[in-house]
Amino acid sequence: MAPSGKVSIRAHGEQPEFHSAPGGDEGTLLTEFKPDYHRRLEAAVLEVFSNSDFHKASIREVCRKAGVSFTTIYKHYGSKERLVFAFVDIWLGKLTDRIIDHLQGIEDLKEKLRKVFWVQLDYYERHPGLGRILFMTLPMKTWMADDTFQQQKMIHLFLDVLRQGQEEGVLNSEVRAGVLLDFILGIVQRAFSMWILRGRKESLAEQANTLFEMVWRAVTDPEKPLK
Repeated sequence: MAPSGKVSIRAHGEQPEFHSAPGGDEGTLLTEFKPDYHRRLEAAVLEVFSNSDFHKASIREVCRKAGVSFTTIYKHYGSKERLVFAFVDIWLGKLTDRIIDHLQGIEDLKEKLRKVFWVQLDYYERHPGLGRILFMTLPMKTWMADDTFQQQKMIHLFLDVLRQGQEEGVLNSEVRAGVLLDFILGIVQRAFSMWILRGRKESLAEQANTLFEMVWRAVTDPEKPLK
C-alpha cells in the first residue's frame, strides 16, 4: 500500500521526490512522480509488457529500462500486476476522454456509435503497445479481479448510448445493453488482434466504417428495417 506522506526515492544515484495521493491510490500515485521519471517508467512498462509474455515480464526489467530502483517500485506497488494495472488505468482514462470529446455535438444514435467504434480502433492503432497489453498479453482473469478492470466512466458512457438506442426502439431490446456492449467490444478486440497477426499491413481505423456497418446490422432491432 502506498504511504501517505512525502517520500524520497533513489534511482541511479538521483533523489527524485513524489507525494502519494490521499488514500494511496496507485493510479494517481504514478502521476505524482516527477515528469521525467513518469515518462521513463511509462515507456518501460509499455515496452516490457507489450513485447513479453506476461508471466516472464518482471519488475526488475522495467526498473532497468526506466532507471528507477527496484525497491522503490516494489515498495509502492508490490507486484508487477499492480504496476501495469495502474498504467492501464491511466491509458484507458485517456481513451475515455478522447471518446467524450469526439461525441460532442453528435445527436444521431448511429453516428454516436460509429464514432465510438472508430475512436477505439484509431486509438489502438496509434497505441499498439496498449492494445497488445490489453488483448494479447494481460491475463484476463487476473485483470478482472482488479478494480481497474471496471473502467466505470467508460462503460457507463457506452451503456448510456446503448440504452438510449433501446429506449428509442432502434437497438435490439431483447438483450441487455451490456450484452450489446460485449459484442461491440469483442469485435474491437478481434479486429486489433488480427491486425497485429497480419502484420499491420493496412490502417485499422480505415476499416472502421465497414466493420461498423456489420456491427450495426447485428445490434439493431430485428423487427425494424435498417437505415
